[in-house]
Amino acid sequence: MTIKDLLEFDRDTQALGQVAGRLGWDQETMMPPGAAPQRGAEMAAMEKVLHARRSDPRVGEWLATATPSTAAQTAMVREIQTSFDRATKVPADLAAEIARVTSQAQGIWAQARADDDFAAFAPTLDHVLQLKREEGAALADGGDVYDAMLQDYEPGLTAADLDAMFGAMRPELVALRAAILDRPAPPQLTCDFDESGQMALSGTLAQVFGYDLKKGRIDKAVHPFSSGSGDDVRITTRTALNDPFNCFYSTIHEVGHACYEQNIDDAYGLTAIGRGVSMGVHESQSRIYENQLGRSRAFCGWLYDAMRRQFGDFGVPDADAFYAIVNRVSDGFIRTEADEVQYNLHVLLRFDLERALVSGDLAVADLEAAWNDRFLADFGFAVDRASNGCLQDVHWSVGLFGYFPTYSLGNVYAGCLYAALRDAVPDLDAQLGAGNLTQATGWLRDAVQQHGALKTPKQTIQDATGAAPTETPLLHYVRDKFGTLYNL
Repeated sequence: MTIKDLLEFDRDTQALGQVAGRLGWDQETMMPPGAAPQRGAEMAAMEKVLHARRSDPRVGEWLATATPSTAAQTAMVREIQTSFDRATKVPADLAAEIARVTSQAQGIWAQARADDDFAAFAPTLDHVLQLKREEGAALADGGDVYDAMLQDYEPGLTAADLDAMFGAMRPELVALRAAILDRPAPPQLTCDFDESGQMALSGTLAQVFGYDLKKGRIDKAVHPFSSGSGDDVRITTRTALNDPFNCFYSTIHEVGHACYEQNIDDAYGLTAIGRGVSMGVHESQSRIYENQLGRSRAFCGWLYDAMRRQFGDFGVPDADAFYAIVNRVSDGFIRTEADEVQYNLHVLLRFDLERALVSGDLAVADLEAAWNDRFLADFGFAVDRASNGCLQDVHWSVGLFGYFPTYSLGNVYAGCLYAALRDAVPDLDAQLGAGNLTQATGWLRDAVQQHGALKTPKQTIQDATGAAPTETPLLHYVRDKFGTLYNL
């Protein structure tokens, strides 16, 4: 048995994982709604195959004798070992049942969200939670269940790490939010923007930010997402007649995820390191594309002109006014539509609630009331309906407990990367103003994206920036940007 045998076997496992991912993409974009039960069975069958391969005793034997000869092979063995250890702890029947139930739960959530009826979804969510607790307990092996869940999304991270980081961020963000909302807000857009025009400009933005449409595609979904890696990376966006920014910045955000996957070294394709190293690092790419680059004053000047070409006069007098509207801070319910000041407060709410759900301190039946109470305390106004509250996100329906905190972690990483990017590209603003993202996205490709999972998440950011990640650069960036915008 040789390392070659191990890597060849894993290549087929990775390829089958991509096929499973394509089933999920189809479910969100193309699948007829009546196919949900059959799709659940298909996903469960695929998960059984994948689980059997990941836990195959031969993998353990190959790992025991593997002698990697390069840094890439060493990283591949590390990642395969992690996958093997996880798979051997989780019973195959449990893995398949989670795949089946979460596939069907997604459709039940979507209908409950459309009907603003949390009670209709609660029994399904409770079933998903029980299955994920069982899985988490198996992975924790006597340790903390939530920490074990976090490892699927941010290896090496603990809830204690997050508590320290979020504890440093929260007071500053709450104070900044209060100061900003005490000032007059810029006006909102008042025109309608046709869907075809939004999708056309969305395609232009995707290419400006480096998305290769020969190896990808853009579709619509209720909840925008990116799917796939290597030569097949697909994204979705959404449109709203009177809110084109929802479409444009969802697109830019998902392009950040997609470019990470497209730009990984070709030599790592269909290997254990041929993917983003963690959800926190993944989110750093989507957030820096969307916010530090896409919502910058310089790029907003280019986007303002592009929108005028696409839609004609839409009632905004100049690029400065447009920049203020793009970065408008105002009360809102929806995390994905939140401004940079308030976004992390939405994430911290979910982080605390899901920990309570996992530990059993909060029952699913009480989730809606707990959400509404916490939202009122943090944001100062009441949730008006379930789709604006605990039903707005798809994550819990598909069992992604431990995922939410990586959104804020990604913002922290993005703050660190942006500081390093500005040092590396002194004329960044001039390039952004011309709609030229080549050097900015090229730096991110070389510093972060090409490495895939070659390094650990923390090492990836540290090597790119020259320092250990910390929340300080993000807080400086937010204070400076919005302090200037709102004359604080």
